[in-house]
Amino acid sequence: MATRVAQRSWKTVAAPLILLTLLLAAWSISAARTVEEWRLPSPSTVLERFLSMLLNPSIWRHIGVTATEAALGSVIGAAVALPTAYLIYRNCIIRAAVEPFLGATQSLPAIALAPLLVLWVGYGTLAISLLCALIVFFPILISTVVGLRTLDRDIIEAASLDGASGWVMLSQLEAPLAAPSILAGVRNGFTLSITGAIVGEMVMGGQGLGQLLVQSRNNLDTAGMFATIALLCLLSVTIYQSIRYIEARYLEEG
Repeated sequence: MATRVAQRSWKTVAAPLILLTLLLAAWSISAARTVEEWRLPSPSTVLERFLSMLLNPSIWRHIGVTATEAALGSVIGAAVALPTAYLIYRNCIIRAAVEPFLGATQSLPAIALAPLLVLWVGYGTLAISLLCALIVFFPILISTVVGLRTLDRDIIEAASLDGASGWVMLSQLEAPLAAPSILAGVRNGFTLSITGAIVGEMVMGGQGLGQLLVQSRNNLDTAGMFATIALLCLLSVTIYQSIRYIEARYLEEG
């Protein structure tokens, strides 16, 4: 058992490193064959720009703005999605009314909603956070509904016969059993909140990393764009892995 766990841990670390090495090698070869460096800067150029950005105190203000917008949107999206999912699970009329539209709403691109939010809410953090909330809402909603629907009906019915209902049923049985699906939806939704923040800043303006990306594009600063994208990826990975860690700890304790 210990050997198997060690092998799994080794693969978990080695596989991403090998893939990253191959991607960097392909990138370096492609950049070396590109005449204009502004079209495709080398990994070393991007790394140098990335490190210089981190040493610039102003970058942390940009990161803070984007992270605040994403966090606020995530909280709003989750606060609406979770009770809505429970209503869909519990009420057949609401379920019949809402479900046909879920697929259509997911297909709407975020960039198409941004101009409407500007008209309704205006510019600023609130509008961008609402865009994040819309992107966060659907992964959490659908994952939670699926998790609640796949609960063991025999266990639910046995608990009902024992007198469990309402909040007791939800808090002590339904939510814990559906927790893996709920947490998976939260993990994916919160990670996508960064996308919402960047799209919102690029369309609505702002002071976050999205605005920095626009400035780099306007200045034909390709290395700056790559460095900003790398920073966004790092931020998304941090959110994803943090929630995944919380999820793993919860499931272990459960």
